[in-house]
Amino acid sequence: LEAPKGRGQHREIPLPAFGTGASFTLIDESYNASPASVKAALAVLEKTPGGRRIAVLGDMLELGSSSEVAHVDLIKSIAGHAIDTVFTCGPFMAKLQEALPPSQRGGHAPTSKALAPLVVSALRPSDIVTVKGSLGSGMAIIIEAIERLSVVAPSRAANGH
Repeated sequence: LEAPKGRGQHREIPLPAFGTGASFTLIDESYNASPASVKAALAVLEKTPGGRRIAVLGDMLELGSSSEVAHVDLIKSIAGHAIDTVFTCGPFMAKLQEALPPSQRGGHAPTSKALAPLVVSALRPSDIVTVKGSLGSGMAIIIEAIERLSVVAPSRAANGH
């Protein structure tokens, strides 16, 4: 049984810029998000073997009046699951980013399109990266940016182009 794209699919993504065989693990949870599913995704991230654990989180939509509290409340799960770095996008996730200790703040942007280059530039071999957010938060844009890393020609990447 294999998870479909956007719903928990695990893939090794090559990082040619770091040499032959360099890669990291991508856990694609980009299709949807709720407080319970984000907490479950963080638990999976913690248990996946590898190096730094990076969560990339977009807004959980359609939560109504409890939205702001639900987003900030994720800090308990982040602390409880040994997550090294958290990137966020969207107005509700901005509150979570502000609540994180400075050592865990990877960066925040108002949209997934603006966040994608921050995430991509931070990735290193052996990282484990979970991308999670509601469909409307556009997390597929970040998945696509990450996937493009594997097609960068090593000679161009080594020269900084």
